[in-house]
Amino acid sequence: MEASLVLLCLCVFLASGGEGRSPAGTILPLRVRVRVQEVEAPAANRLRFRHNVSLTVPVAVGTPPQNVTMVLDTGSELSWLLCNGSYAPPLTPAFNASGSSSYGAVPCPSMACEWRGRDLPVPPFCDTPPSNACRVSLSYADASSADGVLATDTFLLSGGAPPPVAVGAYFGCITSYSSTTANTNSNGTDASEAATGLLGMNRGTLSFVTQTGTRRFAYCIAPGEGPGVLLLGDDGGVAPPLNYTPLIEISQPLPYFDRVAYSVQLEGIRVGCALLPIPKSVLTPDHTGAGQTMVDSGTQFTFLLADAYAALKAEFTSQARLLLAPLGEPGFVFQGAFDACFRGPEARVAAASGLLPEVGLVLRGAEVAVSGEKLLYMVPGERRGEGGAEAVWCLTFGNSDMAGMSAYVIGHHHQQNVWVEYDLQNGRVGFAPARCDLATQRLGAGA
Repeated sequence: MEASLVLLCLCVFLASGGEGRSPAGTILPLRVRVRVQEVEAPAANRLRFRHNVSLTVPVAVGTPPQNVTMVLDTGSELSWLLCNGSYAPPLTPAFNASGSSSYGAVPCPSMACEWRGRDLPVPPFCDTPPSNACRVSLSYADASSADGVLATDTFLLSGGAPPPVAVGAYFGCITSYSSTTANTNSNGTDASEAATGLLGMNRGTLSFVTQTGTRRFAYCIAPGEGPGVLLLGDDGGVAPPLNYTPLIEISQPLPYFDRVAYSVQLEGIRVGCALLPIPKSVLTPDHTGAGQTMVDSGTQFTFLLADAYAALKAEFTSQARLLLAPLGEPGFVFQGAFDACFRGPEARVAAASGLLPEVGLVLRGAEVAVSGEKLLYMVPGERRGEGGAEAVWCLTFGNSDMAGMSAYVIGHHHQQNVWVEYDLQNGRVGFAPARCDLATQRLGAGA
């Protein structure tokens, strides 16, 4: 039987509107979750510390509903859940597919298996006989990977009281998962709050956005682990005035250009008032597609290609020389891509952070400005000086080439206290400074 005939439902709260300026879209709480793990360094001072920070949203899946937490990822397509019986880190919460009467595996061969996944880097494929499962295999830039079967079930985004509207949806029921990050939160958060899966929000055929027909969504990320907000649909006038930059489209496939990503044009980078002398050709995708700029909620920090990164590192270090003491260890690299690092007591660096030069990512029609505490990240477990009085800090811009990437990526750390809107209807992304904690309170999404 064709999967289209047995397609089950995904239920999404679509608000019916309200009084005054209440939004007409789905409102969901958005949280920052921290997971850490250290692994042995392969070389002196070359730190292989992995610090995983994700944006998560609560979702109820199946019949009867099972409460799970999913990572919000605008850089990924297929949503997935770790399923019971999967090979995954200990204590990882899992979705019990056998306990859901609305769960259904997509058969193979079928149009759903062969055609729906055409935008995935590795298209779905048929399992070896006698199984007729449609298998999916996913991999990510942080070296994590997930394997399982393509399936359908009901998802309920519990963000408000309006009646749900059912739409069909596919997801990956993951049976094997590998990651470089641990499952225990560094702040002692219970393991039950760890993410069970990922909510794919790019523009691919199998993304949550495409399957639900969402034409506009926005989020506002509060600093730290404070509550933020995810809004699907019309904001009802709640959003601040936005500056928009158009999404970049290409007509033909290129090997290193992700055509379903939220790709924008990076026009320049400034440090304070100094516009870096970076040729336009360095900021524009080349004939292979390498060099695109993506807005990605699934990546923590921001990454720049080598030439742009070198220019930023040199100018920032020069302008900050009276405020920050260089680490002075040429071999030290955080997460394999961050080597603009400094040292100093927490109190001194905190006081200096407000005086550091602002870094601006200049887009066509908009800008993402990074200032204050968002410029530096304190590397966990690294101390210097007598009695460990000094912490190690790194600039929160990484070298894409060192990380094995061929693109510029604007990560969610630099989207804190920024209202970010993805307007698919008009092919653009909007940005505006915002107090995300207050926005979350106004929208009642702090639960």
